[in-house]
Amino acid sequence: MTVTDSSPLPPRRSYDLLLENIEADLRSGAIKLGDQLPGERTLAETYGISRASVREGIRILDAMGVLRSSSGSGPKSGAIIVSEPSAGLSSALRLHMASSRLSVADIVETRVLLETWAAQAAATSPDTPEKQEALARAGSLLEAMDRPDLDRDTFHTLDARFHVELSSLAGNSVIETMMDSLSGAIRGYVKEAMDNFDDWPRILTALRQQHHGIFDAVAGRNGALAADRLREHITWFYAQIPAAEGQARNPG
Repeated sequence: MTVTDSSPLPPRRSYDLLLENIEADLRSGAIKLGDQLPGERTLAETYGISRASVREGIRILDAMGVLRSSSGSGPKSGAIIVSEPSAGLSSALRLHMASSRLSVADIVETRVLLETWAAQAAATSPDTPEKQEALARAGSLLEAMDRPDLDRDTFHTLDARFHVELSSLAGNSVIETMMDSLSGAIRGYVKEAMDNFDDWPRILTALRQQHHGIFDAVAGRNGALAADRLREHITWFYAQIPAAEGQARNPG
């Protein structure tokens, strides 16, 4: 006997037609990055939906990082096709973390999986001019993080950029996008932890040493060592956070 799922399908939303057609036009090349979409009235007439549905669809595509919409007139106004996938993914991850559907522990585990793979791939990738430029950018971020007058917020911003820059060396745009998204999703959580560290000088010294060790392993084309150091770095940092959270709850 065949068991079928009798649960009703979710109702089709009127703006789904707009999203499906935008996707189809992107796939076919009918529209491309930088193109401006027609106005609301034209889109509504083309797809047989209301202007309100068009506005709702555009807002969703904007949040997903597919469009950038702006008011006014001129070539840069209206809805412009862009591609910023990490923006939409970060927002979705943050919301689902806030609802406790996604745990910080799972996000951290995913970071470890992605970053260690990226480190190994980056260390063994061909020595191209693009790779040298990315290594130079990562090295500049290390130098910036070593400044003695650096405040915690600035360090955290540079830290996140350093990890994404290293991941980009793997040459996989999906991995880079996911890393950027994961970094954005836990930014608030990490910032709060950093603000609560009573022994910040000790933490900062350790983070700087770990970053240099990871960078040296990647630059030295030792993928296994780079992956090990990244795994230790990420797990070590998150192991410090429970103590910081306890300090925040019990400041006395």
